[in-house]
Amino acid sequence: MTLNTPFNKAELSRLKAGDIVEISGQIIVARDAAHKRIYQNKNLNFSLKGECIYYMGPSPAKPDQIIGAAGPTTSSRMDIYTPYMLKTLGVIAMIGKGYRCVDVVKAIKDVGAVYFVAIGGAGALISKCIKSYEILAFADLGAEALAKIVVENMPLIVAIDSKGNDFYKIGQERFKKEFLS
Repeated sequence: MTLNTPFNKAELSRLKAGDIVEISGQIIVARDAAHKRIYQNKNLNFSLKGECIYYMGPSPAKPDQIIGAAGPTTSSRMDIYTPYMLKTLGVIAMIGKGYRCVDVVKAIKDVGAVYFVAIGGAGALISKCIKSYEILAFADLGAEALAKIVVENMPLIVAIDSKGNDFYKIGQERFKKEFLS
C-alpha cells in the first residue's frame, strides 16, 4: 500500500498492525534532544499538527549525497514525550524501531495515530528514499536537530495501528501458536 503525506485520520484508520506500506512526501525528523526541547518550550514557532515524525539520527552525507545513513533510532527513548506530542501538538504518525510503552499505545489509540517501524540496520537503504533534508530548528543539536525530509517510497511496517493493535504482540502470539504449541 502506498501512502502520501500529509496523512489524514481516515486513511490511517484503515491501516492494520502488520501492514507493509511505502510512504512518500514530507516527514519531520526529531530525536531525543529535539523532543526534550519541544516539550520544554511551549512557545514554538512551528506547528507539528498533522505531521509524521521519524526518529532518525543521520550520519554525515558524502559529497554526492543528500544525507548519509538514515536509519531509525529506538523509539522508546521518546516515550516520555510522545503522549504530549500526540495529544497536545497534534502529531498523527511516528516512525522508529522497537516497542512502545503502555502510555504511548493508549495515546496512539486515543488520538487515532499510527506508529510505523523501519528496519533497523537498513539506514543506507532508507537514505536512498530521502530526496531532500532541511534543518528547521535546533541546529545546535547537530544530528538531533529538528529537520524536514522529503521521502519517496520509504518502506515501513505498521507496528501499532490507530486502534492500538500492536504487531509486536500479535507477531509473538502467532509465533507461539504456530511454532511452540
